[in-house]
Amino acid sequence: MKKILIALALIASVQIAGAQQQVKSISAARSAVEKARKSADDPKKAANVATWLKLGKAYMEAYAAPQGNGWLGAAESELNIVMSQDKILGTREEVLGGNTYLVKSYATADYYFNGNGVLSMIKVTKPVFENCLDEALGAYKKAYAADTKAKKTKDISEGIKSVSEKYADEAYNSYTFGNLKAASEMFEKAAAASSEAPYAQLDTNSLYNAGFTAWMEANTLQGDEASAWFTRAQGFFAEALAVKYYGEDGEVYAKLADVAEKLGDKEKSKDYLEEGFTAFPHSQSILVGLINYYVSSGDNPGRIFELLDLAKQNEPNNASLYYVEGNIHEKLGEEAEAIAAYDKCAEINPRYEYGYIGKGILLYNKAVDLQEKASNEMDDAKYMALVAQFEEVLKGCIEPFETAYGLSADSTVKVSIAEYLKNACFRFRTDEVYQAKYDLYKKVVDESK
Repeated sequence: MKKILIALALIASVQIAGAQQQVKSISAARSAVEKARKSADDPKKAANVATWLKLGKAYMEAYAAPQGNGWLGAAESELNIVMSQDKILGTREEVLGGNTYLVKSYATADYYFNGNGVLSMIKVTKPVFENCLDEALGAYKKAYAADTKAKKTKDISEGIKSVSEKYADEAYNSYTFGNLKAASEMFEKAAAASSEAPYAQLDTNSLYNAGFTAWMEANTLQGDEASAWFTRAQGFFAEALAVKYYGEDGEVYAKLADVAEKLGDKEKSKDYLEEGFTAFPHSQSILVGLINYYVSSGDNPGRIFELLDLAKQNEPNNASLYYVEGNIHEKLGEEAEAIAAYDKCAEINPRYEYGYIGKGILLYNKAVDLQEKASNEMDDAKYMALVAQFEEVLKGCIEPFETAYGLSADSTVKVSIAEYLKNACFRFRTDEVYQAKYDLYKKVVDESK
């Protein structure tokens, strides 16, 4: 995360009252804004570009003042000296994104220290004014309008740039605190501010992040609310694509495809994926998206294998790709090819459980089909042949299932495998080995209920 504070000069002497220093800074910041605001309200002074520059600067200082004398990257031990006179109102631990922070609360801000005792975030709890950044940007826009001779272009640009950066900082903070809606809105403001003249820079990073955080938020919602946020995300991703910003390995295409699918337009989703694949043939996210599309739609199965071959060229040691290939062959009724693909999973990664699961399910389902055929067969010889084949195939599913059961760390998956094993072993329970297996897996299933 980028630095979000204006680092203040370290106090030369710890005898200076830190808390008093901070209050004075806030008081001074408030007075500066009020004074600058009064000048801006004067019609004569409002025609002067310097009036608006001063107001913009005053709001930026008011934005920074409550953050106190700390700075990001400072060690807790260092700040204990620098801020020895600042009263700590309380401490607590807070978990954010799986990381535990020590939080120290001061009069106007909370300081978040990471596990290494380094100040990672500052959250203002008592701002001098609400919407300081909005007000500062408005002042700089007025300054640009007043600067008819373009003498202060550089100063105005720097001011707008600073506002844009602070919006982005606020967005990253909101993201860290889990407020995705606020993060998306702040990234949007950052991109919009950056585009303001005379700075007029395209902030593609904030543009994409506005869409990305909206997409994340949409995935936590349902119904019309989810659709609204997917539509919002779609707008930012489409805008990024229009300015030829594709993200890492064409991720914008993958996100647009996902959004289109979530909004019910599968054909548009496929178009984005195909277009993205043409531009970024090595993008795994696009390839996986295309594979999932063709698997779910059933369209042009040959195309799936072409895409899988490309994916395997990119990641030759990715066992899951062979698992997907096995599933596709199985759905197409190509048993030998499916088993070969599942076996390839084990060859690449012997600890990848799903290859064994795929093979086990294929054999189990085949056994069920043979049992049904046998039950409908009137000829005794053919019936006995089908039963023998049924038992051979059913017994064949036990080994891959047991291997998967031993490998899996997922309790839900283990129970599902145990259900298959219980049913398969039941057929052979006259053998004490299979009786023991049946008892074991039946217990697992029963205890999960």
